[in-house]
Amino acid sequence: MIRINQLGFNYGNNVVLKDITLNLEEGRIYGLLGENGVGKTTLLTILSGLKPAMNGTVEIDGRNPFKREPSLLSSIFYLPDEVLPKRRSAMAFARDMGQYWEKFSLEKFSGIMDVFETDANQRMDQMSLGQLKKAYISFALACNTDYLFMDEPTNGLDIPSKAQFRKAISKYTFETATIVISTHQARDLEAIIDPIIILDRKSVLLNASTAQISEKLYFDYGTQIDPDALYSELIPGGCIQVTPNVSGTESKVNIEALFNTVMKNKETIREMFKQ
Repeated sequence: MIRINQLGFNYGNNVVLKDITLNLEEGRIYGLLGENGVGKTTLLTILSGLKPAMNGTVEIDGRNPFKREPSLLSSIFYLPDEVLPKRRSAMAFARDMGQYWEKFSLEKFSGIMDVFETDANQRMDQMSLGQLKKAYISFALACNTDYLFMDEPTNGLDIPSKAQFRKAISKYTFETATIVISTHQARDLEAIIDPIIILDRKSVLLNASTAQISEKLYFDYGTQIDPDALYSELIPGGCIQVTPNVSGTESKVNIEALFNTVMKNKETIREMFKQ
């Protein structure tokens, strides 16, 4: 269980996170959304123990990750957006580095690389960006950690590889794991992320499951725009619009439309989803 209470962080005079309060439960794949500069990467690095909370508290299983206790760190893996090539094969890298995570499985690493159709015996400094990213994703999943934090993992992946990524996440993560994926490419992950967290500059605008979102918001795919819609957008063949779900009718959540709705109606959404 991750408990974040009134978290604050700043770079000099630039306040990035302020009064962030979240509880992240086990067995969930959280999608972390927000505009550039709202602190998504900073939040992930704090959760990983790489940066301290300047204000408030962050606890993972009741412990502060910045104390960097080996027993806690072995249950956490953080995959940054930018990954570095190594002058060795992916298999050798995985074999050497895997010893730092007690549940690491070299067999699982090899299996995930097969899902990605990437040669584990190829040298990492001779891989394309997409191949290198897939090697690191495979390693991250093979560590079998209770907490997995991934920053823009689909950057650099082509369309078939993004489908492989979704398959790997669905197949190779524990049901009890807590996974947080930061992304700007919501469509790539729409089928696997739930709940959705949307950060504003210095605050949390939304932290809700897709069921809760569908209960309160209605996503209409039609041909006529409702002037009272919280958000509307023309799409080929008609429009998509988001309105308060006053009738209780179930609809499919469109994450891009949700994000735009939240950013356009911040206070309304805060009040609507207030816990």
